[in-house]
Amino acid sequence: MEQLDEGELCFPQLLNASCRRPAERRGAPDTVLYILLSSVSLSTVTLNLLVIISISHFRQLHTPTNLLLLSLAVSDFLVGLLLMPGRILRLDGCWYLGDVACGGFYFASFVLTSASVGNMVLVSIDRYVSICDPLSYPSRVTRTRVKVCICLCWTCSLVYNGAILHDFLRRPDRHNSCYGECNIRISAVSRVVDMALTFVGPILVIVALYLRVFGTAASQLRAIRSQIAAVTLQPAGLHVKRSSRKAATAVSVVVLVFLICFLPFFSATLIPSTSSASTAFYIFGIWLLYSNSLFNPLIYAFFYPWFRRCVKLTFSLQILQPGSSDTNIL
Repeated sequence: MEQLDEGELCFPQLLNASCRRPAERRGAPDTVLYILLSSVSLSTVTLNLLVIISISHFRQLHTPTNLLLLSLAVSDFLVGLLLMPGRILRLDGCWYLGDVACGGFYFASFVLTSASVGNMVLVSIDRYVSICDPLSYPSRVTRTRVKVCICLCWTCSLVYNGAILHDFLRRPDRHNSCYGECNIRISAVSRVVDMALTFVGPILVIVALYLRVFGTAASQLRAIRSQIAAVTLQPAGLHVKRSSRKAATAVSVVVLVFLICFLPFFSATLIPSTSSASTAFYIFGIWLLYSNSLFNPLIYAFFYPWFRRCVKLTFSLQILQPGSSDTNIL
């Protein structure tokens, strides 16, 4: 019988019932990698918690657009709190938390990914209406309607992914051959359908909406320049130009970062993990997708002055003072 070193097993006390660690993940843990990924997780939780506190606390921020950003921040917060630590625990190729936690981890992963994509679509629709039909925006996009859309987004994500993972959630260990595994298998047809519904379709909608937004913004900018030339209001014109350019840049950065972070993961799901290279690409795609949850609040901090003001008020504990929710921060 082959003698196995304890370092090769996920659960040495179980001997032959335990899974073996992949050869490339044996030996001393990479401390630098653990620290780096743990820092990413902690930063994701902290920054998104600041977004949640800011929008929830200050009444001036209770706008339809910010409610969508709040929903997106909640999904990003949960990614940093639940999914990133779960992936960090699996860096050595073993799962130590049991079958129930395995099922919960994958279910949360699917739900949060779908919810993030859904929230991004809602943000795109909101900005499309605000730019392309600004006169009817206040009547068409109300806080009540936005709240209903957010609830539907999360409900559909829960129901849809619950249906896809129904058999797996009933028996999370059905594809495990030994202790220390946490595997999930979805048929090729289901993967293609899921990719169409949770990535390709939403991406096409987002791109189409933003192309329309950019076209409208460009025509508005040309009209503004014409008016400036007619009445020679150069200072006001320059201010409008800078504001329009900054808003367009913020929109393009959000969309571009979203595409960069999500595309590798969904591409990797269509590639069978039969080699170490494909497995490494899949892991890279997962962490890049997770990193989008960190990039979103960083984008807010760079482009939205109100977020920076809220952070200062939060860290200085001024939000604990009576009446602080009515503070003017815009």
